[in-house]
Amino acid sequence: MSQLETPLFDALLKHRNRHPIQFHIPGHKKGKGMDPAFREFVGDNVLSIDLINIAPLDDLHSPKGAIKKAQQLAAEAFGADETFFSVQGTSGAIMTMILTICGPGDKLLVPRNVHKSIMSAIVFAGAIPVFIHPEVDNDLGISHGISAESVEKALNAHPDAKGLLVINPTYFGFAADLKKIVDIAHGRGIPVVVDEAHGVHIHFHSSLPISAMEAGADMAATSVHKLGGSMTQSSILNVREGLVSAKRVQSILSMLTTTSTSYPLLASLDTARRQLAIHGEDLINDVIRLAKDTRKRINNIPHLRCAGEEILQTSATFDMDPTKLLISVKDLGITGYTAESWLRENANIEVELSDLYNILCLFTIGDTKKEANILVNALVRMVAAFESDAVVVEPSVSLPDIPGLAMSPRDAFYAQTESIPLLEASGRISAEFVMVYPPGIPIFIPGEIITQGNIDYIRMNIEAGLPVQGPEDDTLEMIHVIKEQKAII
Repeated sequence: MSQLETPLFDALLKHRNRHPIQFHIPGHKKGKGMDPAFREFVGDNVLSIDLINIAPLDDLHSPKGAIKKAQQLAAEAFGADETFFSVQGTSGAIMTMILTICGPGDKLLVPRNVHKSIMSAIVFAGAIPVFIHPEVDNDLGISHGISAESVEKALNAHPDAKGLLVINPTYFGFAADLKKIVDIAHGRGIPVVVDEAHGVHIHFHSSLPISAMEAGADMAATSVHKLGGSMTQSSILNVREGLVSAKRVQSILSMLTTTSTSYPLLASLDTARRQLAIHGEDLINDVIRLAKDTRKRINNIPHLRCAGEEILQTSATFDMDPTKLLISVKDLGITGYTAESWLRENANIEVELSDLYNILCLFTIGDTKKEANILVNALVRMVAAFESDAVVVEPSVSLPDIPGLAMSPRDAFYAQTESIPLLEASGRISAEFVMVYPPGIPIFIPGEIITQGNIDYIRMNIEAGLPVQGPEDDTLEMIHVIKEQKAII
């Protein structure tokens, strides 16, 4: 097979062109049974390939034909031994990775600033998380990845760990020394799984950070839809045989995946892989050039700063993806939330995220000089609107102590709970997640002992205007804790 081929997309087109009479789901029957307004909007083409796993189209749960060929081409393109398509997003792929290497009571080394899908998988597996503090950038007010030194320290303390999870690159585009981290873990026979949600493109350009497969990682969950040109919710799971079994990966992925898999999503993965494999270097080169030029222009705007290679100083900030523009607005005297709202209301611009000090803008193969100019001009106007009140702000970022784990997150998740005032919760076992941004690190998770120090930390951040996420009670006056059992006399 050649990377020019798209076996799954071709199979769908061939089947559509036969015009078979469908006595199977989906019930809209190529759009004829669909609301006319929606059908007219999305068009007949996509509806004609919105099909189901009939024999000519293969089955994602047991691929033997077109899907198998498409996945083999993806594995070749990404340098993996096996690649699996996911229509459950990268969250489904992340859960699969963790459930592949962990079972009840097994230890998993993870950064403290993990995506909620990772903690969900830990709950499902009954695993015990051993947290590693990420490095914190006090100037930008964000968390980076974990350092090779902290990984080695964690492995020395927990040699019985069943695996190590690394987020690389981070949401903000900064990458750790992944090769060194993988080598350290593999030296002890411990598999490394990578949350590569924000790094699908890095494998296809030599000047970008090393990809998970290039670094020798055992598995990587990669969002093709985020930055690689496929449809939302479509991702891949790359696997390197050795410390993990691809057959077990397939089995667990099937447990987590709908049997009504979306063929438009699968076909978009097939075609996105072709575009990246054939044209990725050139396309990404243009994006890098555009992003670097835009970064330089933004850094010429008073009161704004767009972080770059100058912050690459440790093994946790070993490299960076220049296509992610992290723009600090703190010296303009406004928050990132204010900047996001201003850009939406005054320039019709939507950013990827905002926090207390920053906004994040992503440049992809879908962007051109036109969009870059609109962004820069809008930022100039935004500065003009606020600079009369501009003040230099020193970001305040501190890390809370990681509480002791009294019971596994799964046991805490399924335990009987009660709601009590947060101010009275010291010493009780949390039954909820509580997270404060920035830098995006959980204060506590289900199963951890709530301390007065952590309660004070939450109150300090609320008073600073930082949003607290996780608890059912949005006001955070109440929190769910494990219900205490009275002794039987």
